[in-house]
Amino acid sequence: MDVAEADPFAVAHCAVDHRGRAAHAAAHPEQGRNAADAFTVAQVAIGLLRRQLPSGVRVHGVMTSAGEAPNAIPEHTRGRRYARAGTLGEPAELQQRVERCFAAGAHATGCALTIEQESPPYAEFRNEHALLAAYRRNAGALGRMFAEPGDPAARMNRASTDMGNVSQTVPAIHPCPGIGSLPAVDHQKEFAAHAAGPAGDRAVLDGATAPALTAVDAAADTAQRERLLAGRDTPARG
Repeated sequence: MDVAEADPFAVAHCAVDHRGRAAHAAAHPEQGRNAADAFTVAQVAIGLLRRQLPSGVRVHGVMTSAGEAPNAIPEHTRGRRYARAGTLGEPAELQQRVERCFAAGAHATGCALTIEQESPPYAEFRNEHALLAAYRRNAGALGRMFAEPGDPAARMNRASTDMGNVSQTVPAIHPCPGIGSLPAVDHQKEFAAHAAGPAGDRAVLDGATAPALTAVDAAADTAQRERLLAGRDTPARG
């Protein structure tokens, strides 16, 4: 199903690096400082932290490298972690709590810790309501069907995007054309198969046509054009 109104999480991205000391796991285990253990301690701490986080918060990530041989204590572990929340100010506080979990892993295992921000944080999205209404009309005229609020099909509008930062400065919308893939959802191979088929082709065409028609509507409406050029009709959230 299509989703017209974007409602993405604000998000902070970080890369995590634990460095320990390699040693033979059987002959000299006491000489090692296990970086994989440091990451494991952090993951457990984050799992426990989740129980005290608001329901609208997301913390998730992966370990991208952690040793090569079972008889060698891993000296280097690397991973990536995202912290998402409703507004741009929240991930900053949340990220501090997550970083303390990684620091706990480093402290417990005697490893060094480096945390790097992978990019500037992505902000929440500000939808311009007049443009959004015009988009709904134009997409509906093309036969697009919109998911109802609360429908599981509508959840893709929660995905974070750097377009959120753009929307804080200029009037913006960020609709998502559907491809009729349910029960398959994004990042599943069945979803990819739908995207590569006729429904995906139509979504690409309609996903270009409806916003273009919306831009024409905005340009042709003198009052709306002047309002958008002067500022915007949507206040900042909160």
